[in-house]
Amino acid sequence: MKILFAGTIGRSGLGGQAWASLQYLLGFRALGHEVFYLEDCGISSWVYNWEKEEWTTELDYPAAHVRDCLEPFGCRDNWIYRTNDGSVGAPLDHLLEFCASADVLILRAVPLWVWREEYDRPRRRAFIDVDPGFTQISIANGDAGLAQGVARCERRFTLGQRIGAPDCPVPMAGGPWLKTLPPVFLGEWPFAKSDATYFTSVMRWQGFREATYNGISYGQRDKEFPSFMDLPGRTSQKFQIAQMGIDPALLKSHGWEVAPGEIISRTPATYRDFIRNSRAEFSVPKNGYVKMRSGWFSDRSVCYLASGRPVLIEDTGLSDWLPARGGVVTFRDVSEAASCVDQINTDYEHHRRAARQLAEGTFASDRVLPALLEAAVS
Repeated sequence: MKILFAGTIGRSGLGGQAWASLQYLLGFRALGHEVFYLEDCGISSWVYNWEKEEWTTELDYPAAHVRDCLEPFGCRDNWIYRTNDGSVGAPLDHLLEFCASADVLILRAVPLWVWREEYDRPRRRAFIDVDPGFTQISIANGDAGLAQGVARCERRFTLGQRIGAPDCPVPMAGGPWLKTLPPVFLGEWPFAKSDATYFTSVMRWQGFREATYNGISYGQRDKEFPSFMDLPGRTSQKFQIAQMGIDPALLKSHGWEVAPGEIISRTPATYRDFIRNSRAEFSVPKNGYVKMRSGWFSDRSVCYLASGRPVLIEDTGLSDWLPARGGVVTFRDVSEAASCVDQINTDYEHHRRAARQLAEGTFASDRVLPALLEAAVS
């Protein structure tokens, strides 16, 4: 099968977002499919240059990041970064030829900013919603660009495993929504040795604005994390946060060790090293994921699991679809979180093995992606 996969590697400029696409690209390729990576920014490329700490419209910086993220994995001639004014990577004719013969165009996270004629040429189109609840609310509240882009796709998938449940207030706008899971390519995330100290988090304090639907506001992590700010004082366990968007002094005053998120996630290699050198993940989801009980689980958490690192996460309704017997431990308040830290540390090797087993049995790319493709092209 020929798969055109659209992501946001260059626009993010960070290794964590690169892995979110790499799990698919490497997974599809390992299954025997031919894959081409597309990043189309529409009218212009407007990205943050993490090295110069300034915004830029030049193509060279984001395109170089795409190249540096993909080529070490053998993706040398099958990617393009483009705008209305030009492109970098594979020749444009190569992309046009691929579109004409592709079986499916898969868009992860956002619809293409400009829908060009060639994107109608693949036999099918599929959209993957990685921000469950917020995507649907945006469409319901009148985001015409998002709605039109999603509507062009014959299949729409979401990571929100509980969308449609009676107690899940996520609107069905833009649907119908099929369920899919975040994949992890196990070949690049082997089981790690166990001598690690910190429970870690990789966290953006506020990536987007809060959303309101039916009079209820759904916030980002800045609305959810303060309830857990005192956790380090309730346990002897050490915590480290790789963060962006919050004053490090505030975190340090509550006992958190802080690392600059833009450095930790500068490349796929530094991001992977940080996760594999962790003892476990401590994850506080967006406020909206918790309030909506969307059943969200992170593409970052599956990397921890594959590495044999347990995931301690605030409950988003996970127990309804992920009845884990170790490896993933959920909590609802700071007291419960502290208790769960002790639970993991008391039987750490069990949780390490259970984490890897969850990755292999539930989230491995060779399990997730065949079902995704079958539904996408049917």
